[in-house]
Amino acid sequence: MSYIMSLMLFFSNIKSAEALPSLIQKGKASFYSKKFNGRKTAYGERVSALALEGAHRSLPLNTLVEVTNLDNHRSVIVRINDRGPFSKSRVIDLTHAAAQALGMVSKGVANVSLRVVGKGQALAALVPSSPFNTPDAFQPLLEPVL
Repeated sequence: MSYIMSLMLFFSNIKSAEALPSLIQKGKASFYSKKFNGRKTAYGERVSALALEGAHRSLPLNTLVEVTNLDNHRSVIVRINDRGPFSKSRVIDLTHAAAQALGMVSKGVANVSLRVVGKGQALAALVPSSPFNTPDAFQPLLEPVL
């Protein structure tokens, strides 16, 4: 019984990623190929090449992450709505729009840093039937970090 209580106390002290708005991770990023466009994500949404979204193995779904390309220092805020990447050498998979904003489309892979900036709104109910024309159209839907 004391073993179970010890485990409960140990795990109760661990903070979730949502509580750590400055959590930083470094590694390699890649982006979804065109064959994934329209497929469902772990969040139940459809992958759109025009959306600023990404896949991460452990961050909670709907987390907002600032991704910075360490080679050219360009940044973009993406919403985590999928699980992955499934390549062990990568820390995040991005949509084509996010990769384009980071200037990594021609290389395919980039060295990036990730910083949690908050929690996003559920976009499934907010996205109109016509696709957004630019990735910047998603930025007003993001909640400010308080």
